[in-house]
Amino acid sequence: MTSPFVVLPLKRPPQGLSADLAGPLAAFVMVMLIFSLATPRFLSSATFGSVAFQLPELGLLTLAMLLPIITGGLNLAITFTANIAGLTVAWVLHQNGGVNAGPDAFALGVVLALAAGAASGLVMGLVIAFSRAHPILVSLAMMIFLRGLGEFLTRGGDISGFPAFIRPLGHGMVLGVPVPLIVFLACAGLWHLMLSRTRLGFNIYMIGSNSAAARYSGVDTRKVIVLVYTLSGLMCAIAGIIMMARFNSVRVGHGEAYLLITVLACFLGGVDPFGGFGRAVPVVVALAVLQLLSSGLNLLGASQHLATAVWGMLLVAVMVLRWLAGQVAAALERRRRR
Repeated sequence: MTSPFVVLPLKRPPQGLSADLAGPLAAFVMVMLIFSLATPRFLSSATFGSVAFQLPELGLLTLAMLLPIITGGLNLAITFTANIAGLTVAWVLHQNGGVNAGPDAFALGVVLALAAGAASGLVMGLVIAFSRAHPILVSLAMMIFLRGLGEFLTRGGDISGFPAFIRPLGHGMVLGVPVPLIVFLACAGLWHLMLSRTRLGFNIYMIGSNSAAARYSGVDTRKVIVLVYTLSGLMCAIAGIIMMARFNSVRVGHGEAYLLITVLACFLGGVDPFGGFGRAVPVVVALAVLQLLSSGLNLLGASQHLATAVWGMLLVAVMVLRWLAGQVAAALERRRRR
């Protein structure tokens, strides 16, 4: 049986700037220009340092959302899967001395956290693949279950008190680059490679474009869906571990507001909401745009609530612009055929 992760031959890269990357890059340039003129503090090491530390946790959750959306689905349980993974590490550490726990206990906690995240995704993938239930309903059920489980285990409180050697994972730097950013970029590179160079990535696009056609062409659609949601849960677990190290505590509601922002980042990054198209690189640029937008508004004295409102309006604007672009493209095609 052929492995879904087999690397396919490298194709010749497309000439010029792709449409899905042009939009986020244009938004990036616009945000940089507007806020650099609005406040002299924007173009500073403090701003970019803040963005570099804040981007990874949102970015990892966005990567977890990316694969299900490309298949035409959704994973509403990403933040709670991440928090359950963080709780798993915290539980192992507290069972082995808390602040006095050693690296071996942390390594065991990480392995169990990754297994918990993958198990969450595996269950969703199996239900979606074999029952044909809608991904929104399945992931919503998983979200409610994980939230209730987390609240029960923590009694609605925080868990803190971790060994000092964990702190560099959330706040450390290597050659001037934040460790969480290195982890995120490595994961984004892995996602890009998987989507562009492996049989699994090709099958993911096929299922998102037309699941029935993919099945008739010999693709094991059930297996691919299960793998997609398992990998999504695994990425959530990585995000949960980074969030635990960043916040130095674990709570079931950590990052709950990130859920809709991950969807916004995917759409801003050119991912088709109906599946079949999307790449990791434009999504990474879109994430940088959203984080810079938030930092710029913060420097101007605006509250985070205004930033959230602006993000929502940005999503509406993206959908309108996409519709207009589609209308223009259709009109040009009709004219060409005449």
